[in-house]
Amino acid sequence: MKTILAAYSGVKKGSGSSILSAFHDLPSVPWLTRSKVVKHLQVISVLQFVITFLAMGIGCSLLLMYMFCTDCWVIAAIYTAWLIYDWNTPKQGGRRSTWVRNWTVWKYFRDYFPIRLIKTHNLLPSRNYIFGYHPHGIFCFGAFCNFGTEATGFSKIFPGIKPSLATLAGNFRLPVLRDYLMSGGICPVNHNSIDYLLSSNGTGNAVVIVIGGAAESLDCTPGMNSVTLKNRKGFVKLALKQGADLVPVYSFGENEVYKQLIFDDDSWWRTIQKRLQKILGFAPCLFHGCGLFFPESWGLVPYCKPITTVVGEPITVPKIEEPSQDIIDMYHAMYIRSLKSLFDNYKTRFGLNESDTLQIQ
Repeated sequence: MKTILAAYSGVKKGSGSSILSAFHDLPSVPWLTRSKVVKHLQVISVLQFVITFLAMGIGCSLLLMYMFCTDCWVIAAIYTAWLIYDWNTPKQGGRRSTWVRNWTVWKYFRDYFPIRLIKTHNLLPSRNYIFGYHPHGIFCFGAFCNFGTEATGFSKIFPGIKPSLATLAGNFRLPVLRDYLMSGGICPVNHNSIDYLLSSNGTGNAVVIVIGGAAESLDCTPGMNSVTLKNRKGFVKLALKQGADLVPVYSFGENEVYKQLIFDDDSWWRTIQKRLQKILGFAPCLFHGCGLFFPESWGLVPYCKPITTVVGEPITVPKIEEPSQDIIDMYHAMYIRSLKSLFDNYKTRFGLNESDTLQIQ
């Protein structure tokens, strides 16, 4: 009892002790140890991201419609009017919040796996960039943590560069979710949004595009080193039109955090997945991680596997308003070579074998 009062008194008097340090001073209560509290906070931070991605947009849409049928319809009407007025903001640079990007919850999110960001070359603030992120994984944990937050210190590692992670444009049609995404500097992955960031927003911009998209997520599973890139050339054309340098980015471990049931290409399950992907814009993957309370069980919590995101050497791209297909193909081939070189140079440092190769599909 005296230990508890002493710990409480230290926190109350502002002696510099944190709540976690107070828990650390309670050895007689096993479930209140510092390490366990930190681990629980890490799990909660990751799980809230997963639930937000899966349910926030739909949940807020249903709530808004329900409010129109209650005495709160005025609030719903005001928000809907604001939504209409603010409709084009995501395509015009969004509404980035430094405060949201620096939330403490993202540090717990980072440390759960953990996630690291590695720089191989300096980036000039006088240039604009298109980062090609690989692989997609199930939820793009590495992309979000590194470029949608400041948890890994992007602005310190790349001073003068402002990242904007591009995601499905449909997410920005959903109430509340759109504002939440914009606060992290996340933008729609469409021509209008990317053109604005690279042509009307000055220099020092880095648009991060997950090149493989939803199609690539269908092939994400532990031990898989494959990216969907062979026929993805739209990002190269965008780079040429804007004169933005291309930067390959590879996240080692992104495919390791979930296990997925992968169907054969000629199976009817695969056909259903691909059709739903075209309709919904995202792939309905059948995956699992570990359980919230029992790690041996199946659940939505990802496995604790390190994710290391390596930002490669920029490829200088000239500005050509109407690039020919030959020019696009040439820079696309250069990008593939650069990505493969990045993978080969770092694969053994992050758990892969020298014999492992990157498959381009």
